[in-house]
Amino acid sequence: MRHDVLTPQEMAEADRLTIAAGPLDGTALMRNAAAAVASLVLKHFAHTARVHVLCGPGNNGGDGYVIARILAETGFFVSLWQEGRPKAGSDAATAAADCPIHAQPLASFNPESGSLVIDALYGAALSKPLSRDAANAAEKAAALNLAVISVDLPSGVSGETGLVLGQSFRAAITVTFARKKPAHLLLPGRDLCGQVVVADIGIPDSAIAETGARCVENTPDAWLGAFPFPAIDAHKYRRGHVGVFSGEASATGAARLAAIAAARIGAGAVTVLSPSDAIAANAAHLTSVMLRKCDTLADALAFFEARHPRALVYGPGLRPEAATAEFLAEMLGAEDLPKALVLDASGITSLVHRSQALFPLLQRPGAPEVILTPHEGEFRGFFPDIAKGRDTSKLAKARAAAARSGAVIVYKGADTVVAAPGGQAAINANGTPWLATAGSGDVLSGLCAGLAAQGMPVFEAACAAVWIHAEAAQRFGPGLIAEDLPSAVLPVVRDIFAPSKLTGTEAL
Repeated sequence: MRHDVLTPQEMAEADRLTIAAGPLDGTALMRNAAAAVASLVLKHFAHTARVHVLCGPGNNGGDGYVIARILAETGFFVSLWQEGRPKAGSDAATAAADCPIHAQPLASFNPESGSLVIDALYGAALSKPLSRDAANAAEKAAALNLAVISVDLPSGVSGETGLVLGQSFRAAITVTFARKKPAHLLLPGRDLCGQVVVADIGIPDSAIAETGARCVENTPDAWLGAFPFPAIDAHKYRRGHVGVFSGEASATGAARLAAIAAARIGAGAVTVLSPSDAIAANAAHLTSVMLRKCDTLADALAFFEARHPRALVYGPGLRPEAATAEFLAEMLGAEDLPKALVLDASGITSLVHRSQALFPLLQRPGAPEVILTPHEGEFRGFFPDIAKGRDTSKLAKARAAAARSGAVIVYKGADTVVAAPGGQAAINANGTPWLATAGSGDVLSGLCAGLAAQGMPVFEAACAAVWIHAEAAQRFGPGLIAEDLPSAVLPVVRDIFAPSKLTGTEAL
């Protein structure tokens, strides 16, 4: 799948498998990679007066030597700058030997205004800060506001985590090969990559599959096959029923946001489960969403037995206190529960000191499949030991939290990561600052529950909800508030449904 995301280790394994299978060897892959970068330079920077190619000692630098040779042969005025010599006998050493341009020491790098920089110093496998010379080169390029094309990844960015290792280049375009790496999607790496171009250099899909990679970029291609397109004879209960627990009279809005979102994404019926003192407040604002009194666990269980909801939302608008956690724990100990449960807001914060008691309940036979949706602060509170790893990627943290909890984790942010207990993961790349508004997370919870209630597997439901949520906000733009989001979802969902509307006659 073209939306696979490979760690640097998995990419190295794909390279090895490709070379072992033939007919391409390491030198051929290097030439193909260099040709892809050179082609991009010709397309976008044909009138550049001078090109500076910066080469490191490894295969990334090897790509640079071949790029320099191709561009010089094409007529560009090329200067070549070298940090460290390639290892004797390596593919990079062969590339350096074949390059006719004299390599100057990187310490002497002195670009001029208007020139183009090809950053081929260090690729995605970098695990330590840049040297002083490399960091100075990055600073000089930035000071002159030079266009930078980075090979594989801007040097100074960890391909595994997306974190900056001291200093880094900021690319206008990053050309990577075969598949994206986590740093192309995780912040701050994503912001430093500029436009990311994925070039085909001859690594087959079979080699990618053999690496066992289990992360994807969260795009519709990743989950569209599981999206719930309703049958022509569907009725409201076949489309799924969602129950949303409401807060007290002064805190009812969050539950209504979640409820409306669940309905907008296609759930056939939605019920707000309201404390007695909040019935009037909720009734004043609900029309198509149903309302039911729920003061006790017995009330909730009676609703489950009578109406058979397939998904629940628990947390938005509730008090972050012991009673909220105790109610949830008692509910999870009951039998014949709905198939899916979304925990957000106080459904998470009320459990900060009780998470170890919660996890066995989530993993017992017959328990609902759970989606946990923490933002950064909630994640730190719920998984403090996992969160404190400064050099650990957001992807790895989400996977560790999912494995421990037994829940699908939606680790929210501009680079939201969705992870399942078995290691399957997705990184979202369409996040937008317009979602930084109170109540947007409640809408996301409703979208997750609405999709799960329609039978979408919970991991795919979470991925779809995250993408649709961000896409709706991005299209709406400035001025967005949470109340806008359920309606803003409509054009996004209609676009998802558009191909399914074509009949044989219409397609002619």
